[in-house]
Amino acid sequence: MNDQAAVLREKVLKKHQNSLRNCKTLAVLSGKGGVGKSNLSLNLSLALTKQKQRVLLFDMDIGMGNIDILIGQTTSYTMVDLLEKKLSIQQIIKKGPQNLAYVAGGTGISSVFEWSPSDLAHLIQELNSLINQYDYMIFDMGAGMSESVLKFLKAVDEMIVVTTSEPTSITDAYAAIKLAASYSVSAPVRLIINKTLSDKEGNETYERFSRAVQQFLNISISLLGIVPNDQAVQKAVNRQMPFLLQNPASKASISLIEMVSILIPQDNRITAKNEGMFIRRLKRFFLER
Repeated sequence: MNDQAAVLREKVLKKHQNSLRNCKTLAVLSGKGGVGKSNLSLNLSLALTKQKQRVLLFDMDIGMGNIDILIGQTTSYTMVDLLEKKLSIQQIIKKGPQNLAYVAGGTGISSVFEWSPSDLAHLIQELNSLINQYDYMIFDMGAGMSESVLKFLKAVDEMIVVTTSEPTSITDAYAAIKLAASYSVSAPVRLIINKTLSDKEGNETYERFSRAVQQFLNISISLLGIVPNDQAVQKAVNRQMPFLLQNPASKASISLIEMVSILIPQDNRITAKNEGMFIRRLKRFFLER
């Protein structure tokens, strides 16, 4: 009888701990297009699901979303339907490969964040309804840094900035971080350097970029990972299949797996004290006057 009671207590405790499990919110952005941001958002999400993390990926590039294209799927409902038809978010979530949940961007709205207060209230209400169902919500941000985008960045737990070693890409990524800082966005910043010719090139790019951000913006950024210029990536894109699944042994896939090994141990230290902060910040920045 005592053994049964102990097992029951353990189950109740585990259920309670799971209910308090914090959902980490990550915004993935870049200063310009063409750096592979959406492809990395997708494959990073899949790398997390491989580690039994519950992930919901949002394509926030309304009108030019491509997450569903990269997966090779068609979607019946998108973020556009969430807003225009006031659907529940459960109606527009689609299951992708490896049990990845995602929301397609859709078309028909020029900017995801130029919404009316009622649109925003509906979105926040729907996000709040499922925040405890996932370990990670990853927002693949669209191009541009409007005031509404900056407000959203103030709400997320962390920003992941994607750049390449090209000078124009580095300049644009720096400009994005500078603008966010000027708007009092305080979320920690991690950097992914994509399409590098070597680890040496990637590390040198990070060191130069990090020094500039520290010196001129007084912001410390950390390196999340370096992704090599890998032919396996383009082959997977052409076949509308995530490269992590098509070629898990590729150098690009291995780099994503290494990033997850950095993310999860740190994120597991988050306490229940932070639970619901994302929703509270969204309400404060978007709805409260």
